[in-house]
Amino acid sequence: MYGVLSRVPAPAEMYDAMHDEILRRGEGKGEGLVVHVTRATSDGFEILEVWESREHFERFNREVVGPVIADLAPGPPPAPGQGIDEFDVRGLVVPAAGIYT
Repeated sequence: MYGVLSRVPAPAEMYDAMHDEILRRGEGKGEGLVVHVTRATSDGFEILEVWESREHFERFNREVVGPVIADLAPGPPPAPGQGIDEFDVRGLVVPAAGIYT
């Protein structure tokens, strides 16, 4: 499994708008996405995700997130990889989904 923590220095309302648009477009169930959690921070928001693979993460960002950002965010898109920490998932428990790794 592939984990990623993204730190975004933009208002949390930007995340809300992007999240709503992704769901409106019917793209909320990203193939290979295991868990997605977001929280507001003092300077923006953070997104913690676990994916089945890095390829799933990259495809979703290229095909879904990128176009939504282009439609909603003014100015140039953020640089790829900026504010992103990747990690190997060492343990994941989501009882409601029957995931115990």
